[in-house]
Amino acid sequence: MISDFPRPSPGGCGEQIEHEEYSLHEMSYMIRLADIAIKECETHKAASPRTLVVEVGELTGVLPHYLQKYYPAVIQGTKLEGSALEVIRVPSEAVCDECGQHYHPEKEMDYRCPACRSLKARFIHGRELSVREIRF
Repeated sequence: MISDFPRPSPGGCGEQIEHEEYSLHEMSYMIRLADIAIKECETHKAASPRTLVVEVGELTGVLPHYLQKYYPAVIQGTKLEGSALEVIRVPSEAVCDECGQHYHPEKEMDYRCPACRSLKARFIHGRELSVREIRF
């Protein structure tokens, strides 16, 4: 397991600290996703994978760029070492509670339903953050 992977320490001033703290968010998620994949490989006594495929929902706030950036360091010395990371972005989708319309919430529309302008909706996609597939 790699949960004890050392995290980079924030440094610098103002904006740089904020930037580093935000990217640490992705570091912790990358560690968790890699741990899940490693456990899955061990459970099935599988060979070293070629590709780890993860889904990242638009609403999670997780930036795929940072997952890609940290992946090589996170998997170093593990069963995943040498594998590639594929990130699939999952767009947000909501269902209006008033009219049943499925839609992509837009800031320009104040996240309202485009059909009836209601704010009452349930998100059905966009919060995903998971291992979708491990390719061997």
